[in-house]
Formats: sequence, structure tokens, C-alpha cells
Amino acid sequence: MARVSGVTSMSRWSDENGGLDFGLLALRLLVAVVMGAHGLMQVFGLFGGPGMAKFGSLLQGYGFTRNIEFLTWLTGVTEVAGSALLVIGLFTPLAAAGLLGVGISAVRAKWAGGFSDGAGFELELTLTVIAFALLLTGPGWYALDRHTAWRRKPLGFAIGGIILAAGGAVAVASLF
Repeated sequence: MARVSGVTSMSRWSDENGGLDFGLLALRLLVAVVMGAHGLMQVFGLFGGPGMAKFGSLLQGYGFTRNIEFLTWLTGVTEVAGSALLVIGLFTPLAAAGLLGVGISAVRAKWAGGFSDGAGFELELTLTVIAFALLLTGPGWYALDRHTAWRRKPLGFAIGGIILAAGGAVAVASLF
């Protein structure tokens, strides 16, 4: 039990950051469920998804021309692994950086569609900004990372993650 302002507390809700920590958990779960499901759709064809071959064709439609099979695996595995790590709050800076890099590439690929139904990039932009926010804030208390340096002081790790994500997005644009 924690003692908060002279009152004994049995939960994190009464701690001063309880709402913040719950909000970070909600953001982690949201981006993990959406991007993880998207990765499972791409790699395994689950949830009515295209699977690897059709996803490769979709990527070609967005202008990717080289190493399509590798790019489909890279994208799908990054989304699934990054999402799994975010769900449990483990290695959050690395997971968020991976999803941020995928998000940057997705926004870039769909940029010509603008804000429009179907072909637009508004969903990708939203998920990318959530991954960026998680990179800046850390995972919150409700995570396996709760006793790590990147939860207590996330900014230094965030800078490294931003460099990793931006470098990955530039590499994808250059190599594929």
C-alpha cells in the first residue's frame, strides 16, 4: 500500500500519475492491436488480409520496385514483433521505434492520396504519431519496463529511437 497525502491507497489510481499511466497503457494497446493485426494480415493472411504475395503487389502499387519479398517480411515482422512488445511493455523504445519507422514509410507511400477515404494516409499518420508519443513518454507504470531507465527518463532513449526510425525509413525509401 502506498501513502498519498495522508491517505492510504491500495491502487495506482490514487497515485498522482495513475491516469497518465493508464492513458499510456491505452495508447500502447491501441497501436499494438491495430498495427499487430495489420502485420498478421500481411504475413499470414489472417483477418481477411492479403498475405505475403498480395501485399507485395500492393507495395509495388505504392512505387516500391526492388526486394519486394524482403520488404514484405520486414514490414510484417516489425509490426507483429513491435506490437507484441508494446502489449507487455517490454523494450518499449525499440518497439515504438520500429513501429514509428514502419509508420513513416506507410505515410510516405500513401502521401499522394492525401486525406481521403481509402487511399489517404490519415490512419497511418495517427498510428505513427502514437508510436512517436510512446517513444517520447516511455511505457508508463503498467509495463514490464516500469523499472528501467527508459521509463524513468525516456528522452535520451527517444532520441536514439527517432534516429533509428528515421534511418530505417530512409533505408526503406532508398533500398526498395
